[in-house]
Order: sequence, then C-alpha cells, then structure tokens
Amino acid sequence: MVKHDITRQELERGKINSETARIAWKELQRYFAGGYTLLVSDELDLIEVAYQMQQDNASQIEQWMQNTQIQQVSNEQAREWFNNDAELWACVIKPWVLIQAVD
Repeated sequence: MVKHDITRQELERGKINSETARIAWKELQRYFAGGYTLLVSDELDLIEVAYQMQQDNASQIEQWMQNTQIQQVSNEQAREWFNNDAELWACVIKPWVLIQAVD
C-alpha cells in the first residue's frame, strides 16, 4: 500500500477547488456593483490565482495585475455578460470574487 501524505498546500488548493463553481453573471452583479469582481485571464489557473491571493502573495498578484492577467471587470464586459446571459467560473477569496470565462 502506498502512503501519500497530503500537504497543507494541497488541502488548501483542494478546498478552493471544491468552492469553485459555474455561476450566471446575473447572480454576481451585486459584487460587481460593489467593486469586488476580478477577471482572471484564461492564461492562468483560477485555483492557483485564488490560492496565491489567499496566501497574500503580493508580488505574484502584482505581476499578474501589471500583465493585465488579473483586472477589475469593466463596465463593457459586465454589460456583454449580462446581455449574453453568460455563465462563468467563480471563486470567492474574500472580499474578492475571481471570475474566469467558461471554455
């Protein structure tokens, strides 16, 4: 029998993954109105971004923001999602709601 010790990091990433879900944009509008929605580029793994934010890895988050791989959801994008009744991946890392387009 192979024993695998699960690390704290694996447990935290697993918890984040289990709390990630597909959700209609219309259900996220109140968070957008409050300025709490961040769009995560398709280039990045949503779970990894959430984990780094949870760990308060400011240098990594800053780098992603400078590269516009993480950014505030724009009014134009919000309007498009609303009009298209879009469904998105979302993950909450308080106070933020991280959002990524569904493939």
